[in-house]
Amino acid sequence: MASGAAAPSAIAAEELSRLTDDIVAALKTVYDPEIPADIYELGLVYKIDIDDDRKVAIEMTLTAPGCPVAGEMPGWVENAVASVEGVQAVDVDLVFDPPWTPERMSEEAQVAVGWF
Repeated sequence: MASGAAAPSAIAAEELSRLTDDIVAALKTVYDPEIPADIYELGLVYKIDIDDDRKVAIEMTLTAPGCPVAGEMPGWVENAVASVEGVQAVDVDLVFDPPWTPERMSEEAQVAVGWF
């Protein structure tokens, strides 16, 4: 194995794919209350890790550090992802480096906010 390469998952590839798809679908149910688009399409989710015990670690940011829902958003994300069948635990880490910029938005989100 090359240095820095990830070890293969103990979760079967099909199960990992389903979990990933279901987690992304759950993330798409969480909306930034100030922008009419979900947090996934806005590019607020930086990383999703699923360990062999089906514990999910999510690294995400907000559109601005002073976002009025900064205290609530991680809980919304945790609740949404915890509802996915097979997920055992969820840890949401709120980060501000790198800072979010509108360029992180998907084309779908740009259309939703009228920027495209």
